[in-house]
Amino acid sequence: MKCSVIFICLLAAQLSYAELTVNPQGGFTSVQTTVLPGSPEEMYDAMTGDILPWWDHHFSEHPKGLRIEPWPGGKFIEEFDDQGNGVLHATVIFADRPKMLRYDGPLGLTGRALNSVVTYEFSPQGDSTQIKVTAQLQGAIDEEWAKIVDGVWYHFLIEAFKPYIEAGKHKQK
Repeated sequence: MKCSVIFICLLAAQLSYAELTVNPQGGFTSVQTTVLPGSPEEMYDAMTGDILPWWDHHFSEHPKGLRIEPWPGGKFIEEFDDQGNGVLHATVIFADRPKMLRYDGPLGLTGRALNSVVTYEFSPQGDSTQIKVTAQLQGAIDEEWAKIVDGVWYHFLIEAFKPYIEAGKHKQK
């Protein structure tokens, strides 16, 4: 009897198992700054609401919508279709038009164990606005991913948003 109980216990141990993976914990801060023509109100409004014309990283190949709702509790959401499918990239946790907007969420790193807080600061510079984007990430992220994410924030502000503003496309919004 003892032999069969031991055999059953060994067999059960082989059929059921848990897997533990220790993830590296890290963190980093990426800061991107530029000065663009227009008022802080104009820049704040261009960086919120419908951002699909300039924000070119999304999960869906052809999203129905991509927007940041600029109020506390507002969503940074990507809509895939009319059936309600999509992604909640982040939630707005601080909104003070036209000075600051802050949201937290995984953004494009959905599925990774990390926390991300992004702050947009708008400061008048004569007839222009200094925009400072600070992205802070903490959690399961290594140095290689940190460099990639830093480059993505550079892309968003300098390579995507800046030409969008300089071409005056935000005025057609």
